[in-house]
Amino acid sequence: MKVTIREHTPGDDVRPFIRAGHEVFRADPVWVPPLDLEFRDRLDPKKNPFFQRADVALFTAWRGRRLVGRCSAQVDRGHLRVWNDDTGFFGFFDTIDDEEAGRALIDAAATWLRRRGMKRMRGPMSLHVNEEVGILIDGFAAPPVIFMAHSRPHQARIAEAAGLAKAKDLIAWRYDAGEFPARAIKAWENVKAMPEVRLRSVEMRHLEREIEDIMDVYNDAWEGKWGVVPPTRAEVAKIAADLRLILDEDLAFVAEIDGRTVAICIMLPNVNEALAGLRGRLLPTGALRLVWRMKVRHPVSTRLVLLGIRKELRHVKRYGALSAAMYVEVAKRGIAKGYRWGELSWTREDDHPINLGIRAMGAIPYKRYRVFEKTIAS
Repeated sequence: MKVTIREHTPGDDVRPFIRAGHEVFRADPVWVPPLDLEFRDRLDPKKNPFFQRADVALFTAWRGRRLVGRCSAQVDRGHLRVWNDDTGFFGFFDTIDDEEAGRALIDAAATWLRRRGMKRMRGPMSLHVNEEVGILIDGFAAPPVIFMAHSRPHQARIAEAAGLAKAKDLIAWRYDAGEFPARAIKAWENVKAMPEVRLRSVEMRHLEREIEDIMDVYNDAWEGKWGVVPPTRAEVAKIAADLRLILDEDLAFVAEIDGRTVAICIMLPNVNEALAGLRGRLLPTGALRLVWRMKVRHPVSTRLVLLGIRKELRHVKRYGALSAAMYVEVAKRGIAKGYRWGELSWTREDDHPINLGIRAMGAIPYKRYRVFEKTIAS
């Protein structure tokens, strides 16, 4: 049967869009579906402040009555203000092994973006660069960790068949608890001995204010990095609300120099361990299982989401060891709480100094994601 495309409006009935993921990954033993409730909220303009700066369309692909894939399209006005590159985005690009379905979805997204003046499409980014990014091309045997994408092995081929080409690869690193390199320990000891430096845990009671400080460092440290767009104040408030549910304050800290926040380190418990097997549902017993897995058994893995230092300190010799010291500090904190390994993700393939630093800490690349793009101007 011929592939047909249906468009769905965010905030309306998005159940087919959510169900498409379950259809595509039905036979994948390591896929961890997000909670359907949380997924619906992400796609609801009334609950997700991203929609205040973006227009979004959702598409599903069908063969007759069979749901065979999905894809979104986004015009991110925040990105356009920062980068001025006439680039739109696609996301949630998941299909069965069906090249026709992939082409039809990408064509639908490209047409939608072109009508809004975009000359290039890039993705998948679901919905933006600070969420799930890229198509997994290596590391299929390991389950995805929190806020990271997962793909079927055929998905990159489907993307290429739809006319998409590589834009950039992203690397996810795995660090297993073990011995620290001697140079890293020395860096940690030196930084801890500096009287003006303090490594302070994030305070949950003041989380909203803490997140504002963290995002201020983030905006400074990542300014000009590929694809980065500073979040709006409404998005920062949403980040604080979401993190309040999962943040372990022992795994999140800032570095202060004379009382001023100059660096950040945020590591999250891997909630996906607790979500595995719930099939995206909290009822009838999913909520109890989730709480037990998080509070009683608790995950054994983490994800290092952010580690950054203000630009002004990058070439200050006295604080040259700060980054390595923060790696050691967060690893020690994780080990003390019973975590066995962590994912450091993601880094860009061409961020050579950062990648060398991570490798020097003993981490190994264990997953690779690919971001694709193509010209869509008429």
